[in-house]
This record gives sequence, C-alpha cells and structure tokens, in this order.
Amino acid sequence: MTSFVPGPVRVTVPATSANLGPGYDSLGLALELRDALEAEVTGSGLVVEVEGAGADDVPRDESHLVVRSMRAAFDLLGQQPPGLRLSCRNVVPHARGLGSSSAAIVGGVVLARALVAGGELLMDDGAAFRLTARLEGHPDNVAPAFHGGFVISGNETGSDFWAVSASVDPRVGAVVFVPPTGVETKVARGLLPAEVPHADAAADAARTALLVAALASQPEQLHRATRDYLHQDYRRPAMPDSLALVDALRADGVAAVVSGAGPTVLAFTDSDGSSLTHDLLARCPAGWSAQHLAVSLDGARVE
Repeated sequence: MTSFVPGPVRVTVPATSANLGPGYDSLGLALELRDALEAEVTGSGLVVEVEGAGADDVPRDESHLVVRSMRAAFDLLGQQPPGLRLSCRNVVPHARGLGSSSAAIVGGVVLARALVAGGELLMDDGAAFRLTARLEGHPDNVAPAFHGGFVISGNETGSDFWAVSASVDPRVGAVVFVPPTGVETKVARGLLPAEVPHADAAADAARTALLVAALASQPEQLHRATRDYLHQDYRRPAMPDSLALVDALRADGVAAVVSGAGPTVLAFTDSDGSSLTHDLLARCPAGWSAQHLAVSLDGARVE
C-alpha cells in the first residue's frame, strides 16, 4: 500500500516560452520566473489557497489544475491521499504565453510524486514527463518546465511523447514584454490554417535547425534563426499590438518573437544590466510590463 511522507512538500516550477519563432509546437525554453507550490497530506477534505497571478479567477476545488494533475499522478502512484492542503504562490502571468498551465501541471505531478514515499521509484522522470504531456495535450511547454533549459519535444502517435534537452549558450538571456490583457491559447490556435505553402514549411524547418545551433553556441545567428513562417502572422488579428512590437524590434535587428501562443513578446538579449537589455527594457509599451529573465537550467525543483 502506498504511504505518504509527513509534513509539507514545496516545489517550484519555471515559466516557459514555446515556439521561439519557427519552432512551432516543438521548441521550449525555461525562464527563471518560478511559481511556488506547497502541499501536504491531511486526514480529510481539500483546502486550496492561491495568491498572486490568477488568484481572483482560479477555482479552489477539485477542478483546480494543480489538484487535477496531482490526482492523475496519485492514480498512477497507486493511491489517493485521504485529504490535501495545497498552497500556490503564482508569479507566472496567466494567459500570456509564458506557460502558466504547464507550470501548474508539472508542479502538481512533481508535488504528488514527492508526497509519496519512494515516489521517484514508482514513477521515474520519463513516466512523470509523459503524464504531464498527456495532461497538457502537447509537450513543448511542459518539457522545459519539467527538465529545465532548452528542450526539443514532440510526439509520434498523439500519446508517445518525447523530449531531448539541448545546450544553451551562457550569453543568452531574454526580455519579456507582457501586455495587460491575455489571449486564450485555443483562440490563438483557432486562427491557424489547416495547410501552409510547402516553401514556407521548408523555410521554417531551416530556421528551426539554425535556432538550435544559435542557442547552443552562436547567438549572433538568433535574429536570422527566429524568423517564423508558420504561425505568428496568422495570429496577428488576436494580438496586433504584440506583432507590431515584434515587427519594430526585428526591424532594428533584435531577435524578437511571440512567446508561446502570445500575447507576450520575447526578445533575446544577453545579461541583465547590459546595454542591449537596458535599451530593450526602455522600449516597453505603455501599460505593459517588461523584465529580464535568465534561462532556467533547472526545471521543477523539490525545495
């Protein structure tokens, strides 16, 4: 019979940016902006506490995404706890293209595993990652949230998910420009065509391959490597201000992309405090927020 560990368990999970321009549904990068989750097994019932991003909107019952993810993990681990207390401190903005749902899913699965005695033996990292990808429906955000760093991911049959980590040059950082209102992922995806021209697909494949090399060791190639042909322009009606900012930054030689499904804009830069980072932060549109984020080499961590 499954036994549970005494006392609370704390997990932090990074924000993520998927696509990164041409790498639609396949590339993802973990960023050093972390949600913090704490949970413990209790005698009965469910208590959910939330502060920070989404605190006014998310449910406090079994439909909470972290709770649903924990339940799915407990099922695989062999037993549901008699009761749960969950506390979430959210800093990853919701519906902005920075992986808030993936952070919740990954955090829930990792929390549940850590609450079970011998949980990592009962569910290894491969099984835990595949569960998170099934819950999310696609792996490009959960892969870096779980593994950290830069991850290439996909699936073969709709459920056979895979992820491969790739290196990131230590000179690479990011500035994210976050608008005041969000865009739901299903809305952004709904604007995409069923087919694209073969020439666009070929051009996108070349840029995706170059982006892997650029992030690994040749950041001077990031501007060329982040040119997208598959999804960003199609999504312009849902986020015209975001695409206008991408266009303006790219016209000045900055490697800028829509982060995930948007509407956040990510611009590649170097270190916090550099002249490039300073100049980028100064270009934040009125009413938006901007900050420099380092690449998070760690994924979800049990603290």
